[in-house]
Amino acid sequence: MDNIIFGIRPVIEAVNAGKQIERVWFRKGADGQLLGELRELCKKKGIGTQEVPVEKLNRLTRGNHQGVVARISAIGYAELHDIIDSVPAGETPLLVLFDGVTDVRNFGAIARSAHCAGAHGLIVPAKNSAPVTADAVRASAGALTRIPVCRVGSIRNALKTLINNGYGIAAATEKGDTTLYEADLARPVCIVMGSEEAGISKEVLKLCDASLSIPMHGEIASLNVSAAAAVILFEAVRQRTAKQ
Repeated sequence: MDNIIFGIRPVIEAVNAGKQIERVWFRKGADGQLLGELRELCKKKGIGTQEVPVEKLNRLTRGNHQGVVARISAIGYAELHDIIDSVPAGETPLLVLFDGVTDVRNFGAIARSAHCAGAHGLIVPAKNSAPVTADAVRASAGALTRIPVCRVGSIRNALKTLINNGYGIAAATEKGDTTLYEADLARPVCIVMGSEEAGISKEVLKLCDASLSIPMHGEIASLNVSAAAAVILFEAVRQRTAKQ
């Protein structure tokens, strides 16, 4: 697997050195002072962790992992305030937030559409999100190396920050009370995309000021999440172009 490091001290050193760690896996039941320090360090840095059977770690590496394996991200992450501040003058902010999109190919495809639509950044949760691996970068056709990506510990806090900075929050959901073409996407907006299984969480929906549905005419009730994201993003492009 790409970008794998293992062993307690090497992982601690990587975190302390500021490496962008995508995820840390701990062997279930493993304990000890150094492991405790690493768990606390991951919590402090907002790094996603997971307790797994030793067989999982053995599949990730054949090295002496000491009960700890980590994956370094294929990209560098940006801070949310930096993304907000970096929107060029004269452009209307457009962001995409992922709430539970765990499939790497969908993640990469959405990133590709977002970049092509001129979006200014992506927001992903530290937990319950597709990892930004080399496979994700390939699925994005390289877009993930060109568009800023922010990883946050709390989606709710990230959305509150955006709201305080004048952003509208638009949820993409087949149960939306507004069709995509009735919505105002020419304003500063963050589009929220949820998982294909569970959609957008109730907690996140409460912070959205618009719930958008895509009119469907076939017998299939919904689009793949990456296809839906592309439709919504380019409706935003259409509206913004029409206003110019």
